[in-house]
Amino acid sequence: MNKTIQTPCGPVAGTTCQWPGVTAYKGIRYATAGRWEYPTPVTHWEGTYDATRYGACSFQPRAFYDEAQMPEKAFYYNEFRKGEHYDYSEDCLFLNIWTRSDAGPDSRLPVIFYIHGGGFTGGCGHEKHFDGPVWPTKGVVAVTINYRLGPMGFVCLPELAEESGHTGNYAIYDQLTALQWVHDNISAFGGDPANITLMGQSAGAMSVQQLVLSPLTKGLAAKAVMSSAGGVNKMFDVRPAADSYPFWQAVMERAGCADLAAFRALPVGELFSAWQAEQKAQKVAGMSCAPCVDGNLIPCTNAEGAKAGNALNIPYLMGSNSEDIVPPIVFQMAKGWCRLQADQGRQPSYAWFFDRQLPGDDCGAWHSSDLWYWFGTLDHCWRPMTDRDRQLSGEMADYLTNFARSGNPNGEGLAEWLPVQKGQSKVLRLGQAATHMGGVNMAKLTHTMMTKPSVGE
Repeated sequence: MNKTIQTPCGPVAGTTCQWPGVTAYKGIRYATAGRWEYPTPVTHWEGTYDATRYGACSFQPRAFYDEAQMPEKAFYYNEFRKGEHYDYSEDCLFLNIWTRSDAGPDSRLPVIFYIHGGGFTGGCGHEKHFDGPVWPTKGVVAVTINYRLGPMGFVCLPELAEESGHTGNYAIYDQLTALQWVHDNISAFGGDPANITLMGQSAGAMSVQQLVLSPLTKGLAAKAVMSSAGGVNKMFDVRPAADSYPFWQAVMERAGCADLAAFRALPVGELFSAWQAEQKAQKVAGMSCAPCVDGNLIPCTNAEGAKAGNALNIPYLMGSNSEDIVPPIVFQMAKGWCRLQADQGRQPSYAWFFDRQLPGDDCGAWHSSDLWYWFGTLDHCWRPMTDRDRQLSGEMADYLTNFARSGNPNGEGLAEWLPVQKGQSKVLRLGQAATHMGGVNMAKLTHTMMTKPSVGE
């Protein structure tokens, strides 16, 4: 049975999900934006908003081909999207909320606001592993979001800077606007606007990194969780927007667009084709679509911001996987960020290392594999999950929701998780063995990086 609640924007009707006693509100429009315009938040709608189905995802490369027919895309397609249908549109600024059906404005439940990964060029907030987090059954409101991807979210041009005062980061402004919308509206869903935990993985963790370092998020986030990318490293740092001007001008020229108006009017398929062709022509090794220093939301590099103590003084939960992308680097980034917080006299920060060798193949604890466990959505997975997998997922969801509640992941029945600080360099080991505090063999991680290519797109 659909449940209707009253929000500051108007009434909204939700639907049931796989968890008894939990209502899902899917596809809520949080903002509108034209192409390469910064988002305008939604503050009102007419009538009752139908939040019973997911909204469109941002256009992305897979919108223009059949993933099932692309062998090189098979791994993540089979893992997270096989058998599912996704709509793609430039009109994609939607979010999803799962909350206890009996929650109301006085419930003041903690909130986890999740930003998906995908290299800033793919993904959405309702792939299989995100479809119905277990967290509301543990008293925590869950939010996932869509945001603009690829050239939709990251074009940098001097004409756009002249128009708005800065350029680039359209995707990150989408995330910020969604966070602001949740802050302003979540109490209607039973959430506490003063207790929102940012969480992201991979490009989502990089996004969380930008948000916690930004002057524009003060008062919007109480805690943060970053998996497989959080922390500071030259490889993942941001560059000035102007550094990207030549690339995007070349894309524009390749597309046959004489000016910004023509580029804005270019059919989306032609835009993606020109972008991908220019990447190939210039042999772009890194990400051509990524956050940049824009002087506003991102005022400086991550390294500069972290050293200056600009990060939000909140508790952090950080970690990575044993067969991750560049595993020794992402592990050191996570642990290093936690130690930096301690050295700067900030709130406790906790590091983990996930090494569960997932059943069903020999890929190990590959990049993104931990998400099934954090979200508690193992029943959506094709893999022959065991009792150990379900036990581990239960523990991880407990640690996570405890952290969202109080900033401390510890709780009854869980192995003690100690924060990283001077004299305490161990991390929480999650996976093959019983959960415990331990060290990580960096030589083994380096060997893995050199000899076992990570699965990925």
